[in-house]
Amino acid sequence: MFKKTSIILLAVALLIGLMTIPALAQNEDPVEIYFFPGGSPGGTFATVVYNGALKAEEILGDRVNIHYRWSEWSPQQMVTQFEQAVAANPDGIAIMGHPGDEAYSDFVADAVDKGIIVTSQNTTLPELEAKYKGEGFGYVGQELYPSGQLLGEGCVNRFDLGTGDRALVWGLKSKPTRGQRTLGVIDALEDAGLEVDYMEISAEVDKDASNGIPVIVGYLQANPDCDLIVTDHGNLTSSLQTYIESAGLGPNDIIGAGFDLSAATAEGIKNGYTDLVLDQQPFLQGFLPIFQIYLTEKWGFSGLHIDTGAGLIHAGNIDMIAPLAEEGIR
Repeated sequence: MFKKTSIILLAVALLIGLMTIPALAQNEDPVEIYFFPGGSPGGTFATVVYNGALKAEEILGDRVNIHYRWSEWSPQQMVTQFEQAVAANPDGIAIMGHPGDEAYSDFVADAVDKGIIVTSQNTTLPELEAKYKGEGFGYVGQELYPSGQLLGEGCVNRFDLGTGDRALVWGLKSKPTRGQRTLGVIDALEDAGLEVDYMEISAEVDKDASNGIPVIVGYLQANPDCDLIVTDHGNLTSSLQTYIESAGLGPNDIIGAGFDLSAATAEGIKNGYTDLVLDQQPFLQGFLPIFQIYLTEKWGFSGLHIDTGAGLIHAGNIDMIAPLAEEGIR
């Protein structure tokens, strides 16, 4: 994970060096970009994505002009905002992939016809990426189903889970493409023999994780034999300690696992309420799409597909990463 990230950042450093060559930089008009951080301002995951985009904006300086659009993780709102961004006719748009290929298809076609570069982050849009890769449509984020499998298998192996054990997966299985991560977790756990209960994250909980407290408390009271909770949402993962404490349980009473590192999640790991987290490095999901659009607009580079979700965080390695989480980088 760290070696891959270092190589990516080295490549960006080389790009920055290229931009200092006068023949490449002189008389540049700023590249107009609309960027989608995903959630709400101040949200644990979306803020790290936003921080990455801000750092790219800082590095590129007056070579870019970036407009940010927050969508509260609503696929419908993402599509509406994308349509509005296309109407503004910028040079490029970096979208979250949650609505799926079909929902975006006509609008992406319209954007490309107008010469607008479209690229994606966080959730793959495989059909659109394959169709428009030559026009700069790339992807920065985790590989969804394998990421879910990796976390599920990590839970099985690290905590010696198997037949006779019970797990709750609280996820977004109904969402096109995005639900593949939830399915990866479920399949890995069921393949190991666990009995898996599934709950869909409601729109209210998706928007505000605190709305999930009565949901999880009710489940745990009805199912005291649950051994493992997996939350397939960064904001819910950062709330695991609150959920478990609200149910009257301590750090050794149940295993907590989920996705996406944040300062709150790092604290939960240190306190023993969160035991395993897959870190998809959201900072890069903000940082690199800005450079993708700039590379394509200035020099015609095709779309780059970059997997950022490969590392598992736990009590054994959190001390090294926690300071970066507190800074909103990891």
